[in-house]
Amino acid sequence: MNLEEKDKGIALICDPSGAILRVIRDEIGLLNPLLPGTAFINLMDKSSVAEAGKFLAVLIERHAAFDWELLMSVSASPTPMHFVGAVMDDTLLIVGARSSSELVRFSEDLMSINNEQTTSLRAALKDLSLQTRRQPAQDNHLYEDLSRVNNELANLQREMVKKNVELNKLNEEKNRFLGMAAHDLRNPLGIILAYSKFLETEAADVLNEEQREFVATIKNTSKFMLEMVTDLLDVTAIEAGHLKLDRHVADLTELVRRNVTLNRVLSAKKDISIEFEPRPALKFAFDSVKIEQVLNNLITNAIKFSHRGTKVRVTLTPLSDFVTVAVQDQGQGIPAADLSKLFQPFSKTSVRSTAGEKSTGLGLAIARRIVEGHHGRIWVESEVGKGATFFFTLARAVAAADQPAG
Repeated sequence: MNLEEKDKGIALICDPSGAILRVIRDEIGLLNPLLPGTAFINLMDKSSVAEAGKFLAVLIERHAAFDWELLMSVSASPTPMHFVGAVMDDTLLIVGARSSSELVRFSEDLMSINNEQTTSLRAALKDLSLQTRRQPAQDNHLYEDLSRVNNELANLQREMVKKNVELNKLNEEKNRFLGMAAHDLRNPLGIILAYSKFLETEAADVLNEEQREFVATIKNTSKFMLEMVTDLLDVTAIEAGHLKLDRHVADLTELVRRNVTLNRVLSAKKDISIEFEPRPALKFAFDSVKIEQVLNNLITNAIKFSHRGTKVRVTLTPLSDFVTVAVQDQGQGIPAADLSKLFQPFSKTSVRSTAGEKSTGLGLAIARRIVEGHHGRIWVESEVGKGATFFFTLARAVAAADQPAG
């Protein structure tokens, strides 16, 4: 073979462990003689032994490896070499040269090997030659594609930041508008509700049955609208970051007992009993008004979605750092697909109230924000047909069972 000096290279047949079985060509004078059984990695400079091991691993795993640059020990000196490899039957064909271009020329020259060599060897060399030619072009195309995608992502990210700023401004405007509208509506709705209650009680004797139904409709509708307006005010304040908690030491046990007593008036209309087993005082710092709002929402929801003659059970479980409050009903239960909707504003589930009670779809979202403001969490466990249990925890940041309420 009459190779130019610059086109010299090496071609080896190795077993799967990387031990040399046969030297096809050695035009660079690695070792004299290069003995069969020598490990391929032992031909490397110490700095490239680990990388040579990776080259063999990739070659075996993928059945081919292209253009790996390794430092070989040639005449006791570290020499940069480029390698390609292919799995051929149960052996490894490894070809190396001093550069990628030399590697291509050397591989092509090996393809003219005499007929005593196997057809599979020539096929493997041909494939390696084609792949090593394509590799730089493929790398360039890949680099161009990656650069283009990276630029597009950067542009999209800048556009997204701009849109987010605009959306935040629009959201603030929306909250401001809702807050103003809700505030302006609350007073007239309160007046309508008050007059309808007055007519229902004081003028009942002078109204006929149809008129009393009209008054009852006005009262119920204005009450629902007033609740919705109040919820809107709460939501807009919370989303604007204006949730203010007035924490003071109070008795959670007494708060729950009082709220249960008040809701028993509502539950009695559906023949639903509310059970609460009194506990010792649980005094620590929390916003009693806001927590009563959370508890009232959970209990009224339990009543709304429960059938007549069932029970609602409220429990308190004190722990060292937290208190857990649970409201359990014997209602319809909530489908698994609806659970993620529960604590989102304006979201409603497929479960309907059992007596046509209305819901704003805001109560649980407000409850979640209030509980999280107390460094607690709120969640639900439910099974269709077996009722639901809503839990929330409160951090006992100023826990003191015997401390007087402030």
